[in-house]
Amino acid sequence: MNDAKRVAAPSAFSIWLDHHWRSLTASVRSLVRKPFASLLTIAVLALALALPLGLLASLQNIERFAGNVQQSREISVFLKQDVTTEDARALTESIRARSDVANIVWKTPEEGLADLRKTSNLGEALDSLDSNPLPHLLIITPKADDAGLVAEMQTSPKVDIVQHDQIWRQRLDQWLGFGAQLAWILAIVLGAAAVLVIGNTVRLDIQSRREELGVLQLLGATDGFIRRPFLYLGAWYGIAAGVLALVLLGGVNRALQPSLSALAGSYGSQFSLQGFNVVQAVAAVLVAGFLGWMGAGFVTGHFLRQTRPMGR
Repeated sequence: MNDAKRVAAPSAFSIWLDHHWRSLTASVRSLVRKPFASLLTIAVLALALALPLGLLASLQNIERFAGNVQQSREISVFLKQDVTTEDARALTESIRARSDVANIVWKTPEEGLADLRKTSNLGEALDSLDSNPLPHLLIITPKADDAGLVAEMQTSPKVDIVQHDQIWRQRLDQWLGFGAQLAWILAIVLGAAAVLVIGNTVRLDIQSRREELGVLQLLGATDGFIRRPFLYLGAWYGIAAGVLALVLLGGVNRALQPSLSALAGSYGSQFSLQGFNVVQAVAAVLVAGFLGWMGAGFVTGHFLRQTRPMGR
């Protein structure tokens, strides 16, 4: 009869899981208990996180506005005026057969003149011309390195002018690389600042509960048992700051969008700012949460080492 009434003791895993849940809810209560102080800390952290995130988002938009500089590698080759249609066709086919050419578009003088009529207001002036002044145009898209192809086109006897923006692209690549490096440096510096801010906030919470934690240590509570609620508290600070930083960047995006759309429209473009995608946003929030967890871990570890009872 006694065996039937005996209740099975909970397993070690269920006890561990239950304490994690209690620590999680206790950390939430700790945030809610001091709403103004919590919001102030989260706002400061969000501003620190928004700076590198905003710079990274700006670099992505600049690169997209530039036409994806890694892929925009077109070379415009203007043939000499006396090159015949048969010679232009033969040159086009020979270039198309090259292994370092991804694509080539051949535009005849007639097609070039028609495009000029569509894109300009020079219709009457073009009609007054006795002959078509435009040459054959080859628009070449190389696969990879285009230095050799450009040099060969420039020395071809049938080529008059080669327009190539390699120097501009290289400079833009260098500026984008510098911006990305600056963004990562800011992320490291401000991430360290976020760790310190969260650590100091958690330290103040630990100091307010110092006697309670001391009693737990005397009763034999493990370091993990004491540390766990503060780790969750730091993680909540980081996660909330990451979410708020993304919200702030979204607000900046919406504020700038009308003026940018008007500016882009004046150039005949429909460019619009784009924020982080879902994967990038989730990754940013998780990294912010990890920074909070790490800051709380440093502070609680230091506290436990200082107050550990003798013999433990």
